[in-house]
Amino acid sequence: MHDLIPFLAILAAIALGAASPGPSFVYVARTAIALSRPDGVAAALGMGIGGITFAALALLGLQAVLAQVGWLYAGLKLAGGLYLLLLAFRLWRSAGNAAVLPRGIGQRSPGLRRSFLLGLATQLSNPKTAVAYASIFAALLPPAPPLWMILALPPLILLIETSWYTVVALVFSAERPRAAYLRSKRWIDRLAASVIGLLGLRLLVAAGRSG
Repeated sequence: MHDLIPFLAILAAIALGAASPGPSFVYVARTAIALSRPDGVAAALGMGIGGITFAALALLGLQAVLAQVGWLYAGLKLAGGLYLLLLAFRLWRSAGNAAVLPRGIGQRSPGLRRSFLLGLATQLSNPKTAVAYASIFAALLPPAPPLWMILALPPLILLIETSWYTVVALVFSAERPRAAYLRSKRWIDRLAASVIGLLGLRLLVAAGRSG
């Protein structure tokens, strides 16, 4: 029973972190609105795979490595910032293009793999998420965690991350949000690009300070 309390605390902290606004939220919401519900869910799965990747690295002691090798953490911030800026640039540049949406919300999009990979890349582009996972484990994981906890955490983290972003995809792919997007596509895309770009700039500034 004493191991169950830190276990539940870890899951709660990860759920709160997943729900906090960031580039992952913006990307999934925009994908669900602009493309299709299946694309949004594919992006959500990419976020979940990215989350379980960070969790595995955290369990392997990534925080200790980054603390000892400062240039590596700065390099990860730099790479993540540049990726977010590239994503923002592409989104801004295509803001004026006409939207081509599937006829039906449930219709399969030809770009599901691309939506998944971009979702995964967006999640992995933020090394602060990796450090957040490592910090949660460092603070809440018992010094000698039982085997069941080590085995249970990765699939549950995958479930939490994927479920939250799937909810985001389902909400933003409804008819009213999609209709509102079609009416104001240029400005919505540019707003999303601005948010993602600012988050990318923050990573670049942080990389410069820690470099």
